[in-house]
Amino acid sequence: MIYCVQPCPCGFYGDSLKPCTCAHSTVTKYQKRISGPLLDRIDIHIEVPRVDYEKLSGNKISETSESIRNRVQAARDIQYKRFANGKATDIVCNADMRIGEVRQFCQLQAEGQNLMRSAMRQLQLSARAYHRILKLSRTIADLAGSDEIQSTHLAEALQYRPKIMMG
Repeated sequence: MIYCVQPCPCGFYGDSLKPCTCAHSTVTKYQKRISGPLLDRIDIHIEVPRVDYEKLSGNKISETSESIRNRVQAARDIQYKRFANGKATDIVCNADMRIGEVRQFCQLQAEGQNLMRSAMRQLQLSARAYHRILKLSRTIADLAGSDEIQSTHLAEALQYRPKIMMG
């Protein structure tokens, strides 16, 4: 499920070309209208900036859809094999994991544990957010073809947490 949320009432907070007309307190209040428990249930939060004309009209070709599809399918195959031998037949992908599977398949090395410990403290993450970050880290590792969750995978997952403005 995809949710699209404007950054402020006028829609231009953080825009590179058009300035936001909202008061700082209005932006803060607007961004805090979605509760923390609800935000915790959304795995990936990203800002989508304005795209420059040069990027839209240029000839530079990025990764092809076929290449992306192949990488995603490879990650799905990894997940299917991971859960095929388990007792829980209702788990088909990382997002379906419960706490027991997260503990089994989302082990962090020492560097990753230190990073997660710091993130928990600094970002004041809930238990739900902790488990969602681990599941997302596992998926990022799968997309990279890595058997283990590296600290770079965890750092990327942490970047997808909501950027709520502090009042």
